[in-house]
Amino acid sequence: MPFAKIRGVNINYQILGDSGPWVALSPGGRRDMSGIETQAKALAALRHRVAIFDRRNCGASDVVIDGNESEYEIWADDVHELLSQLGALPAFVGGSSSGCRTSLLFALRHPSSVRGLLLWRVTGGRFACERLAEEYYGQYIKGAKKGGMAAVCEMEHWKERIEARPENRESLMRLTPEHFITVMSHWREYFLKGIDLPVIGATEQELRSIQVPACIVPGNDNTHGRQTGEALGRLIPKSEVHILFPNHYDEPLSPREEWDEKASEMAALFADFIKRSGA
Repeated sequence: MPFAKIRGVNINYQILGDSGPWVALSPGGRRDMSGIETQAKALAALRHRVAIFDRRNCGASDVVIDGNESEYEIWADDVHELLSQLGALPAFVGGSSSGCRTSLLFALRHPSSVRGLLLWRVTGGRFACERLAEEYYGQYIKGAKKGGMAAVCEMEHWKERIEARPENRESLMRLTPEHFITVMSHWREYFLKGIDLPVIGATEQELRSIQVPACIVPGNDNTHGRQTGEALGRLIPKSEVHILFPNHYDEPLSPREEWDEKASEMAALFADFIKRSGA
């Protein structure tokens, strides 16, 4: 797979399909591009060019623990620069969970570069904020405080980043624990400030300002509650909400396999939405 130099960072990416409207999809969590590949392949099969990628600090891309903005704002700007280099702008942008947050920030920061939004498993509420703040940042802050950067390198996520790209060990070990903890703490605050927001990372006023159409598939668990996706649909003016998973799981996460099984149905839904949006 090719790498692109994006704002000084090596980003691993792949393009599926060779014709049709451009779409960029981001996976959930800190997953690599394989986390979105099933959905991307299904959409590419319906004559779309789909860009998927490993965000910085994910997959085989570079680890860069730095920046004054939230990690999601950094990711959104990275996606914009990647699509610009590919000649893919304006594009339909979307993703699941953290990919959904990245896409919303893309639309807010680069409104002229987005044609529409494809959003599923929308995240919001106190439970999601507190759980994800600990999962994405809190546990690593504790690891750095206890054992320094050597201990961080042995934690599952970062160990996988080193295995995928050996240079990432040097990048991590060059950091002082103090710097790592400062940046991670800043990124964690971004989440905790979202407890009372409609969705993590965006205010009601910001969501109402989005002028492009949005296709929303709410989630069905305690991290991605149906009510959060429906609330987002009421706030984005040109949005439509589709309930593909009516049964709620009173668990942090619903079975991923169920979402993979719906990939073709979701791709057809998104393709119809893209067509109706004028692409």
